[in-house]
Amino acid sequence: MTARDHSTRFHPDALRKILELERSTGFRNKAVVGGVDAFLKLQARQLASLAGDGDPGGLLDVTYGDLMPGDRAAWAERWLSRLGQGLQAAPAEPSPEAPDESSGDGPSGFAQGSCAGAEAGAAKRGSGSSGAASGATLESPVDRLRGVDTKTAAKLARLEVSTVRDLLYLMPRRHQDFSKVSTVAELAPGGEQTVVATVWEAREIVLGQNRRRGTEAVFSDETGNVRAVWFGNRYVAKTLKVGARVAVSGSVEVYRGRLQFASPEFEVLDRKDSLIHTGRLVPVYPLTEGLTARRVRTIVWQALEDWAPRIEEFLPGELRRRAGLMDLVAAVRQVHYPSDLATLEEARRRLAFDELLLLQIAVLARRRNWREDVEGVALGLDGGLVDHFVASLPFDLTAAQKRCIDEVLDDLARGTPPMNRLLQGEVGSGKTVVALAALVASVAGGHQASIMVPTEVLAEQHFATVSDLLGGFGSAVHQENLVSAHVDSRAAPLSVGLLTGSTRPALKRELRKRASEGSLDIVIGTHALIQEGVEVPRLALAVTDEQHRFGVAQRAALRRKGETTPHVLVMTATPIPRTLALTLYGDLDISTIDELPPGRQRVRTRHVPSSRRDEAYDFVRKQVIGGRQAFIICPLIEESEAVEARAASEEHKRLSDEVFPDLRLGLLHGRMKPREKERVMRSFRDGDTDILVSTAVVEVGIDVPNATVMVVEGAHRFGLSQLHQFRGRVGRGEHRSYCLLLSEYSTAEAQERLDAVERIHDGFALAEEDLRLRGPGDFFGTRQSGLPSLKAARLSDQDILRKARDLAGQVLDEDPDLERPDHRPLALEVARFVAQAGEGAQP
Repeated sequence: MTARDHSTRFHPDALRKILELERSTGFRNKAVVGGVDAFLKLQARQLASLAGDGDPGGLLDVTYGDLMPGDRAAWAERWLSRLGQGLQAAPAEPSPEAPDESSGDGPSGFAQGSCAGAEAGAAKRGSGSSGAASGATLESPVDRLRGVDTKTAAKLARLEVSTVRDLLYLMPRRHQDFSKVSTVAELAPGGEQTVVATVWEAREIVLGQNRRRGTEAVFSDETGNVRAVWFGNRYVAKTLKVGARVAVSGSVEVYRGRLQFASPEFEVLDRKDSLIHTGRLVPVYPLTEGLTARRVRTIVWQALEDWAPRIEEFLPGELRRRAGLMDLVAAVRQVHYPSDLATLEEARRRLAFDELLLLQIAVLARRRNWREDVEGVALGLDGGLVDHFVASLPFDLTAAQKRCIDEVLDDLARGTPPMNRLLQGEVGSGKTVVALAALVASVAGGHQASIMVPTEVLAEQHFATVSDLLGGFGSAVHQENLVSAHVDSRAAPLSVGLLTGSTRPALKRELRKRASEGSLDIVIGTHALIQEGVEVPRLALAVTDEQHRFGVAQRAALRRKGETTPHVLVMTATPIPRTLALTLYGDLDISTIDELPPGRQRVRTRHVPSSRRDEAYDFVRKQVIGGRQAFIICPLIEESEAVEARAASEEHKRLSDEVFPDLRLGLLHGRMKPREKERVMRSFRDGDTDILVSTAVVEVGIDVPNATVMVVEGAHRFGLSQLHQFRGRVGRGEHRSYCLLLSEYSTAEAQERLDAVERIHDGFALAEEDLRLRGPGDFFGTRQSGLPSLKAARLSDQDILRKARDLAGQVLDEDPDLERPDHRPLALEVARFVAQAGEGAQP
């Protein structure tokens, strides 16, 4: 798929989600802050392509806010029908094809010839120059940039860069400090250093025992000479001309008693006005196969020079002054190429504030709309039946479970607005029991209820757990995918059905029929529950497990299964600090199970240096020989899911061939098809696999009481809460369990983080520690679906979080629909955030 395909396919999905949300709330023009028209204006060009020549369906010449609800419904259905035809937006006008400049890159990351020309041209263009193509906008495909052909655009798409705006907001992972310029005589071993010198010699040579070709150059200034080598990159010799003045930046080492640069960055000074790769704070970007660091910096620099001035400031001036924020255009420039470290932090603070403010406006608006516009059903709760269920349990509830049940039942009894509650508690805390009490209460009130989970294995686990718990509630009759519990106080048995994509067609038809007739009380399933043909007319309670795996549009579709808007209970096993929970889930009330049932065993956790990996393998083998099972988690590779999957496949082969050739090993990674993932997890759960080699996808959704060892490779790369989630996959049975964290930590911070996992076993305390220690990134780990991607914000920025939330509340208090003229740019930016952040941020 090209980057252009990726970009144009995205917008129809955003429109579809918004229209479905409108439909779920009665077409009240509340799906987007500022109204649907703000989104239509923002995406006008793409929508014109979707509508077709001449707009035969009358889809464009409409002001949505002026229509009556019935007319809005008809217009929305026409659009949904159009989108359902699988159309894609017409591609933007093609840019001239340029040779793929990355194709000549050697291993050291320097693009031959044309790259230097592109850098020189970019450096000579000032702000607001004519470098930006006529008629193009920030939403134009990235291949509108000169020198970015379709091949390069496809590679950028793997970094989630499809438009010029995406490129401007591609945040550096860090900066290399090449700002201090030394003389040759002042160079010393170690650290990143820069010299400005003249090319004395540059030639192609053969390096090392492997006889790899590379480049050797000698640079000189008035204080002396220094050698530089580029391993595997002979093209540098053709670029460096004798007598040229260059800036050279990189690490200095000692080789045969003399100092030398090893594969440094360099720039020819007499060809440019500004430095891109040397002599300053230089950005380090995420990379992907086929794109080098030098190439990405060059492309971003061109975008900054030609396009940054077109970024529209969307925060009113008074608001910016009150919050002490930098101008937006300046912030975007400085976050890439800062004047100094203090200015870099000021720029990052502005962009972080923007992200968190837009997120807060989205979730707070969603909460207000839910509370003001959505009517629910007040359940006439049968307290006796719930008490009967609790008394039938083979264990005592904890105080936290009792508190959470009371909070949920109070919501159900209130009715309007319907419950919209997050139930959080770590693995083993007893969330399912709380949810089941609410399900029983709904059924006792004469209604139906459902549980939707992300995987079939998790659905089967819930069905088994619910079936077991109902077994003590009344005499239970078990059939395939169906259990009925005969309760003394009910005339009809309480029935529970399991509906997934793998359910036999005949049984699936029967369960659908019973659900639509109202005779199936509780339905447990996967996404199959929101497919067409599944109706639950008396649905009063919808429970979803693992919040960050489900988007709002999916939950909205589940709500539409009933004749009235059902209550919603969202469960997550990821302990979330309260401040963070309010930020990410500001539209939900929060219940927390903050204690574990007595008797829950503690998983012994130890950091193991990589040098002792063989001992860890021996321990795994002993556990498997003793009848147990084990997980081995592969290192996190943030650059690419494809690279991570390939690395996991290679590790699985190595372990199978060299370490555990006599054992049964399974493989699980994010690039596998859903059915293949289900097959692998089911095999491990059923004991047909001894060791499961997996990427981080195993974090949620598999319960194997016989698994007693969790080995995490490259543990320092994961967040503390994610490591705690891995640890929670073992210790679920009667056998003593262990978590081995394999890592060669190279910094004091890495050691402190792994020590915290060894020391702290309370998930919420560890989450607070994670928030304190974590730098930029996603608290939940990389690439989780359903949550907005925070590019500039650090979730440890508690002060920015609070200010953004307070300001969002003030803005919506003054102007709930962002209709004031000075708020219109802000409304458009919220609409863009909704379209780009994914379902997790849909208001």
